[in-house]
Amino acid sequence: MHKSILSVILILLAGCFIVSCNRSAGSNSSSAPLSPQSHQSQNKTINSASEILAKQEVPVLCYHRIEDGRKDDYTVSPAQFEAQISALADSGYHAILPDQLYEYLAHNEKLPSKPVMITFDDSRVEHALIAAPVLEKHGFRGVFFIMTITYNKKNYMSKEQIAQLAKAGHTVGLHTWDHTMVTKYKEAADWKKEVTDPKKGLEGITGKPVEYFAYPYGIWNHQAAEELHKQMKLSFTLISKRDSVYPLQTVRRMVAPAWTPQGLIKAMQKTFEKKEKM
Repeated sequence: MHKSILSVILILLAGCFIVSCNRSAGSNSSSAPLSPQSHQSQNKTINSASEILAKQEVPVLCYHRIEDGRKDDYTVSPAQFEAQISALADSGYHAILPDQLYEYLAHNEKLPSKPVMITFDDSRVEHALIAAPVLEKHGFRGVFFIMTITYNKKNYMSKEQIAQLAKAGHTVGLHTWDHTMVTKYKEAADWKKEVTDPKKGLEGITGKPVEYFAYPYGIWNHQAAEELHKQMKLSFTLISKRDSVYPLQTVRRMVAPAWTPQGLIKAMQKTFEKKEKM
């Protein structure tokens, strides 16, 4: 009699233990904390276009050639480049990268005082040999927009140099395959050739996502901004009115000519500190 009762009690206790364990496991599964990425994506709301357009613009400089012996609006000498970057550093500017600009525009994250972004178009070899070391000497990092048809060609960066820029903390972005204006793309195959495939190729070289784009010649239209919105966080023009629907895809830059350092800073302040007329 007593043995029979004891057996029943043991069976009931075992059942309670199993149920308790199952409930505990189920509780852990359903209430496990979200990863930072999941939590962020579920709770962060991107600002509206009007909110983005109302924010103070950040100065974005655009360099092309850095060499001696040329006289045009797209060339500075190595000495002029060094002087301009030194002046920015001495004047208290902080070089920011596109990730920071995106978070500021889309999510109201704070930027350092006197932010400036320094960008380079066309994959020129002097960007790796001259520009990057000058930036790094001053504690700056830049943004290098790559035209992927130029890989390993004379006067242009090699794949190894591009990978090294990314490894050193610079941002590598896309400048299309062969510099064809986006306004000339007529079908999906054009976007694949000029943007989608080159983007994947660059990601293979750097081992990092390519999320930023510079328009060839700075020229764009609404249809292009809409298409790039599907693939990029930010796209960069030259000085022009921003798109009222896709301002993140029409971030303004100014070419940095062969001006005196203080002349460049004054022009930069005048260009970006005034409110854009919409």
